[in-house]
Amino acid sequence: MPTIAPLDLAGHCIDARFIQEIPFFALADGTIHRLDNGHKTVEAHDGLLCAIPSYDGKSLLTGGEDGRICSTGLNGVPQELANLPRKWMTALAAAPSGAIAFASGRSAWVRSADGSLRELAHERSVEGLAFAPKGLRLAVARYNGVSLHWPATNSLPTELEWKGAHVMAMFSPDNRFLVTSMQENALHGWRLDDNRHMRMTGYPNKVKSWSWSPKGKWLATAGAPAAIVWPFSGKDGPMGKGPLELGTRGDSAVTSVSCHPIEDIVAIGYSDGMILVGRFGDQKEVLLRRQGKGPISSMSWDRTGHRLVFGSEAGDCGVIDITV
Repeated sequence: MPTIAPLDLAGHCIDARFIQEIPFFALADGTIHRLDNGHKTVEAHDGLLCAIPSYDGKSLLTGGEDGRICSTGLNGVPQELANLPRKWMTALAAAPSGAIAFASGRSAWVRSADGSLRELAHERSVEGLAFAPKGLRLAVARYNGVSLHWPATNSLPTELEWKGAHVMAMFSPDNRFLVTSMQENALHGWRLDDNRHMRMTGYPNKVKSWSWSPKGKWLATAGAPAAIVWPFSGKDGPMGKGPLELGTRGDSAVTSVSCHPIEDIVAIGYSDGMILVGRFGDQKEVLLRRQGKGPISSMSWDRTGHRLVFGSEAGDCGVIDITV
């Protein structure tokens, strides 16, 4: 049976992940907790809105209600990377070059590795950000579509249009597809070589969590009573194909998903705090955690896939070891 090391925190966990194999938990109150020879805490923001790992995985990047972008590594000291007073930093993205992008209101900014800052203004509010795998293009999710920028040049962005509010964006690992999550309980996508549209609908709830399988053949998503897993191995992506449905439960919705870094399996977190793991091949499921205090809000595997860190909206967090 898997073993769980629980960590009860006071507040909504925005992001839970391993930074250099150390569990980090970023809470909405602005604190970052880590389990490194004991429980350690630092206050990074006056209100935290978003968190992602740096591209090299050595630090946690965070954005807050205080207009600051910070990087916190194993020394536990938040390093300020940008400070734009009276701005709420609502989205983050990281590139291989060391550049990062962040957003507030109708602007996105790209901070290069040398610290220089470039503003990208938009007509509508910027909702989600994503760098392409090589880090040369930046996707900005917005109302009625996505703007594709080349931040290192002065060229105009490519506009991908689709009616509705697009709130998150993500490139496929092979850079063949761009997918967005929408306000209207659906995903939309584009095949990038010809900008052909892809519609993925039928969700009863908004898709707030998604995760690519290791080689990008599958995209696992939350937003339904099961993990909805779309096939992306063919040239048309999921068009004309039905998704897998893993971990179906009639009484609880999937709120978080995280694909294993090596195997074709996915961790599935639910609105009642339960966590299962499901395998794509035979759809076998294994229980990792019984119900908890609140909906699972974030999960992430370590590099070997032996441990899963999780956080919830109620603050009951922890680390699951599946090797025991």
